[in-house]
Amino acid sequence: MAGHSKFKNIQHRKGAQDKKRAKMFTKLVREIITAAKLGGSDVQNNPRLRNVIIAARTHNLPKERIEKAVNQASSDTETDNYVEMRYEGFAPSGIAIIVETLTDNKNRTAADVRAAFTKFGGNLAETGSVSFMFDHLGMIQYDAAIATNDVILNDAIELAANDVVSDDLYHYIYTEIDKFSDCLNFLTQKYGEPIESYIGWKPHDIITVDDHAAAEKLLKLVDILEESDDVQRVFSNYQISDEVLASF
Repeated sequence: MAGHSKFKNIQHRKGAQDKKRAKMFTKLVREIITAAKLGGSDVQNNPRLRNVIIAARTHNLPKERIEKAVNQASSDTETDNYVEMRYEGFAPSGIAIIVETLTDNKNRTAADVRAAFTKFGGNLAETGSVSFMFDHLGMIQYDAAIATNDVILNDAIELAANDVVSDDLYHYIYTEIDKFSDCLNFLTQKYGEPIESYIGWKPHDIITVDDHAAAEKLLKLVDILEESDDVQRVFSNYQISDEVLASF
């Protein structure tokens, strides 16, 4: 149940995300509406809705906005229908990137994603040409202070989690997708709402980027993708070396 992973750090740099709070709210509202439309507004019988509401709370989405989004899904005036699309591609140096989107206009989203890759020297690829290098898993993140590494490890074993990684700052619990909701419910009841929780893509191997120019171009590509309201999450298999990261 052990191992080293930069899964969280690879896809999200905390400082950048703090500046995108409004966009994060837009993405969460869109996901709440979609989940409620697909599975109904009863959170007890709709794991997807329950999970995204927990995620919304961890990002401090106001309660009234959550309730409004749930009610909006069943409203006769709600005409937006969002479609989930996944794009796979490569950045320079063979960095693999997966872009998950939720959009009401597939043509617009495809054009925007393609333009971002092209602008920064990357290219889109066929579906499956990148994702085979990742595991599709649930991820639940807690502050390291909630419990010792051994206690979290025992929790993960009890929950039959896929993996757990603990460092000085955080605990990361990885689960199979069909166990994600049950694991999240158990941990939420025991420790409260996590820092973050979602189903995503964990890379098998990590590529370290130790060139400043390459890192700058790569981070700009990820930033421009994440700035799109249509893009829910961006996953990749890189980490920036400490030396290069310190130079930004």
